[in-house]
Amino acid sequence: MILENKKNYWKKNLKYLAILLSIWFLVSFVFGILLVDELNTIRLGGFKLGFWFAQQGAIYVFVMLILIYIRLMNKLDKEFGFDE
Repeated sequence: MILENKKNYWKKNLKYLAILLSIWFLVSFVFGILLVDELNTIRLGGFKLGFWFAQQGAIYVFVMLILIYIRLMNKLDKEFGFDE
C-alpha cells in the first residue's frame, strides 16, 4: 500500500511538472520567439507585446509558476501524508 501511495504521489507530481513546464515553454519560446512578430502588433504599456514576453513576461510567468508549484506540492504532500 505504501509503495502504491508513493507511485501515485510521484505520478501526480510529474503531471504537475509537465503542465507547468508546458506553460513555461509556451510563454518563453512560442510567445517570446516564434510568435514575436504577430504579438508585436499589440502594445502593452507602450511596449510591443512580443518584446515584453521575450524580455519580462517569461520571467514573470516563471516566478508565478514556481509559486504555483509550491502551493500544488504543499497540497499534494498533505493529500498523501508526506507533509511535515
